[in-house]
Amino acid sequence: MDDRVLGRTGRKVSVVGLGTWQLGADWGAVREQDAFEVLDAAVAGGVTFFDTADVYGDGRSEQLIGRYLRERPDSGVFVATKMGRRAEQLPEHYVLDNFRAWNDRSRRNLGVDRLDLVQLHCPPGPVYADDAVFDALDTLMAEERIAGYGVSVETCDQALAAIARPGTASVQIILNPFRLKPLEQVLPAAEQAGVGIIARVPLASGLLSGRYTRDTVFGADDHRSYNRHGEAFDQGETFSGIDFETGIAAAAEFAALAPAGATPAQTALRWIIQQPGVSSVIPGARSAAQAQANAAAAALPPLTGPTLDGIRDLYDSRIRAHVHDRW
Repeated sequence: MDDRVLGRTGRKVSVVGLGTWQLGADWGAVREQDAFEVLDAAVAGGVTFFDTADVYGDGRSEQLIGRYLRERPDSGVFVATKMGRRAEQLPEHYVLDNFRAWNDRSRRNLGVDRLDLVQLHCPPGPVYADDAVFDALDTLMAEERIAGYGVSVETCDQALAAIARPGTASVQIILNPFRLKPLEQVLPAAEQAGVGIIARVPLASGLLSGRYTRDTVFGADDHRSYNRHGEAFDQGETFSGIDFETGIAAAAEFAALAPAGATPAQTALRWIIQQPGVSSVIPGARSAAQAQANAAAAALPPLTGPTLDGIRDLYDSRIRAHVHDRW
């Protein structure tokens, strides 16, 4: 497992991390035993970076990670969490008093005095232009509540605004073979500024694993059932904003591009890893086997010209017209 410096944090993290939304909620039920097996398998595979948020299962994801780290104090895992979605999404809620309260809760959940990295969790657009918001984040650092801060974003314009802030350590953005727009400006700008890029939704909510068909039925408590059109939160979080049938057809073509010895999911992760400027990619996993397979993608050889060309051609011919301009 290769390590890369996570932007302005100055800390090294594994190039394949672990996203832990699914350990909290919105992906169907995950038992505690299964959650700890996922965390164990990821660490055994060389993962040293967990990404979570205070709203994943109303803190359950953070709490599980906190218990795991207390039981394995030598794991060396860097934990990034997020804040801001516990309140109504209004710019006036992004103030220092709320930041302190949210920070206190996350530190209790994770069992730490100082958070490795806290990220604003896809905040409203006006937040990016508000100097007071970033002054408040600087205050959290001065108070040694956090070691660094970043922003998780929905759009490329938001990413560029966050990168322009001198204190931003990292930007988390959706990047996968079905979402290529960040390659145009965001990754080059981040690399030039020394800002880390955390690639999320790397498998397009599982589409790129090649496991699903048009007849697949997801549980009622799975966002892939209830958020296909943005009913609960931003539509881009579910299948990268692509309608399910289009995604299924494109995923079948993508699977055919996977080189020998690699699954479609590992091919997608390998593609992200080799994009210049990416610090870490954070696939989720609901089983130890999935966590092991995701981590193993880091050891695959780089994808070659024909595969890379095929991915670009697939995007241009099948996906581009279905991705909203803002993404």
